Amino acid sequence: MEKSRPLWDNPLQFVFACISYAVGLGNVWRFPYLCQTYGGGGFLIPYIIMLIVEGMPLLYLELAVGQHMRQGSIGAWKIISPYLSGVGIASVVVSFFLSMYYNVINAWAFWYLFNSFQDPLPWANCPLNSNHTGYDEECAKTSSTQYFWYRKTLNISPSIDENGSIQWEQAVCLILAWLLVYLCILRGTESTGKLEQLANPKTWINAATQIFFSLGLGFGSLIAFASYNKPNNNCERHAIIVSLINSSTSIFASIVTFSIYGFKATFNYENCISKVILLLTNAFDLEEGAITADNLNSMKDYLTSVYPNEYAELLPQIKNCSLEAELDTAVQGTGLAFILYSEAIKNMEVPQLYSVLYFIMLLTLGIGSMLGNITAIITPLTDSKFLSTHLPKEAISGIVCFINCIIGLVFTTKAGNYWFNIFNDYAATLSLLLIVLVETIAVCYIYGLRRFEDDLHLMLGHKPNWYWKIMWAFASPVLIISLFIFYLTDYIHTGTLQYQAWDATQGQQVTKDYPSYALAVIGLLVAASTMCIPLGALITFVMKRLKRNVSTLE
Repeated sequence: MEKSRPLWDNPLQFVFACISYAVGLGNVWRFPYLCQTYGGGGFLIPYIIMLIVEGMPLLYLELAVGQHMRQGSIGAWKIISPYLSGVGIASVVVSFFLSMYYNVINAWAFWYLFNSFQDPLPWANCPLNSNHTGYDEECAKTSSTQYFWYRKTLNISPSIDENGSIQWEQAVCLILAWLLVYLCILRGTESTGKLEQLANPKTWINAATQIFFSLGLGFGSLIAFASYNKPNNNCERHAIIVSLINSSTSIFASIVTFSIYGFKATFNYENCISKVILLLTNAFDLEEGAITADNLNSMKDYLTSVYPNEYAELLPQIKNCSLEAELDTAVQGTGLAFILYSEAIKNMEVPQLYSVLYFIMLLTLGIGSMLGNITAIITPLTDSKFLSTHLPKEAISGIVCFINCIIGLVFTTKAGNYWFNIFNDYAATLSLLLIVLVETIAVCYIYGLRRFEDDLHLMLGHKPNWYWKIMWAFASPVLIISLFIFYLTDYIHTGTLQYQAWDATQGQQVTKDYPSYALAVIGLLVAASTMCIPLGALITFVMKRLKRNVSTLE
């Protein structure tokens, strides 16, 4: 007799779980960064197109598959076709990679939260040097918030080649983050509540991958969530609601982020001007107020002509202050969530209060997404008769969390942030495109679009309209194939893969080429998930032939 499957208490609980999973840290830091890199508001054009053509239709498809099949990703695709079991396995592998590094962000959030109770905040000012004669040299060349991130939080090495030891503070925070995830999982289902850039293929690729990442398409989490729905749940309505709330949150977060970014750039520019004025005033014994922001350039010319030798000696200390340069400086990825927002927080009244609130919010977003990622791994495992017979769900969850935590310690080394970026950039991008493409083709052309329509009619009381059918059968797969071609063409054209390393002597990031072993890891990350699909089909084919031969001999 089939074991009874637990259900959501009500549809609202399911919707909140999907929103909690979809709305995460990517809305706060990844989407604003992509907007800044690929044309500002112009990035919204490919993003909205991808939302309409890919996001909502494929979210609806995954929710419907999970709800109808009432299985995790492996079981659901195996029901559609035995040759598609590798699709579910690929989803689990991608979710495993994502969980492995994603929880490190929660560890950083814990670290900042614990440091938020100090007065003053530890990232508010640069520390003194060992001689107490001035500020620490590295911090003086950058900013107090960047110094706290790169030196006190990451203690980052100058390149990926210098791995260094595990930073015990970050390791403890990572263990704490995994304990919190495990405790939440134990409660079960009820707890997861510039326009020219448009011609750039990378713009469209990143718009698509942002939709996939943010909505969680291809990871198997949505199929797992939907498998706990009642058969008549209106997954069509929920797909639209979750998609719109998720995208609205990303746009709102970008508005807030760019406001803070403008403030930070203006503040740094004015601070730079003040330092130059003070330096010149003291060096040339001028009256206070003789040099102002308005006449700074003319005074520089005057001092250069009157005191050429003295001015030349000071030249290395005189910074070239530029508001445009400050605005053009991109803070990528996690740095945006921690460096940029902590820069704003330190200038607020009662900064400790706002710091605690902000990093609690980050933790809430991060843990909500982590629960979805872990569910995508655990659900197929608990659906397995062999594992569920020999191990309780609590043990399976504990083993998954423990393995992820142990491997995740790699990201707490001095070079850990470089490995984090490798996983973030390459562990899922191509894999998600392939997984979602196969999912769409499988439903429309293997399972059959008409059969899928009948299933939806049985569940919802009506068949999908023309929009959904056109997106599933034609627009979505064609666009994904086009993105594949864009991605490979861009890689061939670029030729090398590079990363941003922290140069402590300059107090800024520098571009370096990945070493050969890092390129090998990138290749393995891509192959580990994508090869599951053809291998799964091949193994199924071989097993069927063997069974057929055995039965013939008998």
